[in-house]
Amino acid sequence: MTRIVISLVAMVLAASAIAVELTDAQRAEIAERIQPVGEVCLQGDADCGGAAAAVASGPRSGEEVYNSACMACHTTGAGGAPVLGDVAAWADRIAKGTEVLYVSGVQGVPGTGMIAKGGCMNCSDEEIHAAVDYMIAGSQ
Repeated sequence: MTRIVISLVAMVLAASAIAVELTDAQRAEIAERIQPVGEVCLQGDADCGGAAAAVASGPRSGEEVYNSACMACHTTGAGGAPVLGDVAAWADRIAKGTEVLYVSGVQGVPGTGMIAKGGCMNCSDEEIHAAVDYMIAGSQ
C-alpha cells in the first residue's frame, strides 16, 4: 500500500514539474506585477529616471524655517511651546535677550519639549536664528 501511495505522490510531483507555456500577454502581465517599485540612480548616470531635484540656493528665511520645523509646536503650544503671536507668553523670553533665545533655538532647552534646532537637523544655526527673529517679530 505504501508503494502505491509513494508512486502516486511521485507521479503528481512529476506532473506538476511540467513547464507551462505562457502567452506574451501573460508574460507582460507578470513582468508588470513584479517590476521594482523604484530605482537607484548614482550621480553621473545619464540613463536614470527624471531630472534631479532642485536644491535651494542660500539660507532659508526665518518664515520658511518656522513653517517647516517650528510651527508644529509654536502654533499649538505642544510641549509648553509659546505660541507665535502670544505676547504674554513671549514677554519674559524676549526680555532675556535675543542671544539667549538663539542659544535655546540651536541647543534646545533641557527639561522641556524644545529639542536642539526644533528637530530641524538640516537647518544651519543662522537659519534657526532667522526663525527665532521671525517668532520674536510676530510675538511683540
